[in-house]
Amino acid sequence: MLSSTMQAPVLLIGAAHVVDLNGPIRGVLAERTLDAIAVELDAERAGAILTPQPNAARGGNAPLFLRLWSTVQRRLGEQIGAGVPGAEMRTAADLARERGIPLLLIDDPIRETMGRLLRSLSFKERITLLVGSIIGLVVPTRIIEHQIDEYAEAPADYLEQVREAYPTIARVLIDDRNEHMATRLATMRSNGYGRIAAVVGDAHLPGLALALRRREVPVETLAFRELRGVKAPSAGSS
Repeated sequence: MLSSTMQAPVLLIGAAHVVDLNGPIRGVLAERTLDAIAVELDAERAGAILTPQPNAARGGNAPLFLRLWSTVQRRLGEQIGAGVPGAEMRTAADLARERGIPLLLIDDPIRETMGRLLRSLSFKERITLLVGSIIGLVVPTRIIEHQIDEYAEAPADYLEQVREAYPTIARVLIDDRNEHMATRLATMRSNGYGRIAAVVGDAHLPGLALALRRREVPVETLAFRELRGVKAPSAGSS
């Protein structure tokens, strides 16, 4: 397997955690031969999102920011139509199970990430993050949908604004994790999983692709704006 698949690119699929992408993801992967599917999850988040009853898996002892963001994502997912947050990760897990291939968890442990973030944030950034989380609980859904459409049209511009407004958050939550996920994907390829499709948040796509290329891993990307236009496979196809 190793010699025959190491030239295959890693397919990075950009998703939005509160948008239902079950059909498009299945459409993209319907005819693709894969050795494994990777997801932007760690063991804790996988246990919470991929369980048959994800509501029961929400821990009450998680950090405050994490609980707030989880609540915001759950609300937006319900109102926009994705159902539970992380629906795209559940689709990826379902596909791996249906095909009998491994599901690879490539993200950093969420508690370690949040710990690094909180230690790195200035007092002003902490207040900004807290206020943003609270606003997310009450902001009208139409505004969020408009923001998603704006991001899909010009993701680079949108991310640059985020970097200017929240440099520490961008470094810890995007840049650092990109490097760590790239290392894990490169290691998995060297262990024989040459043909990998990785479902990650769309904001990770450009940085993760660059990090993989620096590790001499060939990459193919499918951004969120392109993924939304993919049709679901017809009934009976895998």
